[in-house]
Amino acid sequence: MDQLLALDKEDTRTELDSFVHDLSAHKQSGLAWVKSHIEEINEWVDRDGVALLRGLNIVSTNQFSTILEAIFGEQLSQYIYRSSPRTALRNNIYTTTEYHADQVILQHNENAYSNCWPLRMGFFCVVPAKTGGNTPLADSRLVYQQLPVALREKFEKLGVMYIRNYGDIDLPWQEVFQTQSKEEVEAYCWKNDIIFEWKSDNHLQTKQIRPAVATHPQTGEKVWFNQAHLFHCSSIDNQLPESMRESIGLENLPRNAYYGDGSEIAASDIAIINEVYRSLTFAYQWQRNDIMLLDNMLYTHGREAYTGTRKVLVGMAKAAYG
Repeated sequence: MDQLLALDKEDTRTELDSFVHDLSAHKQSGLAWVKSHIEEINEWVDRDGVALLRGLNIVSTNQFSTILEAIFGEQLSQYIYRSSPRTALRNNIYTTTEYHADQVILQHNENAYSNCWPLRMGFFCVVPAKTGGNTPLADSRLVYQQLPVALREKFEKLGVMYIRNYGDIDLPWQEVFQTQSKEEVEAYCWKNDIIFEWKSDNHLQTKQIRPAVATHPQTGEKVWFNQAHLFHCSSIDNQLPESMRESIGLENLPRNAYYGDGSEIAASDIAIINEVYRSLTFAYQWQRNDIMLLDNMLYTHGREAYTGTRKVLVGMAKAAYG
């Protein structure tokens, strides 16, 4: 089946086929169909963690936001305390991360570095890329289970410390916190257990210690739920020329991750984590008007490099705290 990529075993293929719901036979608008099948759609996501709605007639970004609000049963969340560049559209719909097309975005659970994250996410393919550009997924339960026990237990015991420096290299603090007010930034940090320090008038550094593992609130299953591999200085998202690293110093890198006690995470351990993700990742070939719904704790997502024009939008809801 051509919408499935990177699958070798026929039983795995059959299982993942169940995530795809071909609705092309329905001639009514996407919004009308969704409104009459909300309970069924939520059952799919609750059961599988992923639901790809394919073949619906969706005519606008506003209709997509209305569809998500109908499914999620609430208004969509605003994206604050950002970690990547995005463009905000109407009704808390955002473009997906706007890194250059030749960059791969590693697997991650949205906002797993924070003490607040969305339980539900919805992606909408407006324009599929010419090549690549899909949104690969991986089961966070299997990531937890397949990591080496000693490594997993160390992370589980110590947690992860995320350090960020906002400025010229990474996102400015004004974009991350969606405000021009230092007082509002400080209030957000105090409220969310983020240690902050103004290194200079416009240079903010934050530190936050978070668990590496979480328990899903509905299923009770343990999931690997952190972004140590994305923040770590060995990550492809943070690869800077060695001369630049030496000139600014390790403590001033845009992002880095340590164990929760402040000790360094070996690059070899990050490589192991990335390899486990790679072994579990699968993707569907985006088609125009696809909507993919995710349980953000059960499944990670990422982005393939691509060519051509690509436009995929995202909305989030059902905030969870931990």
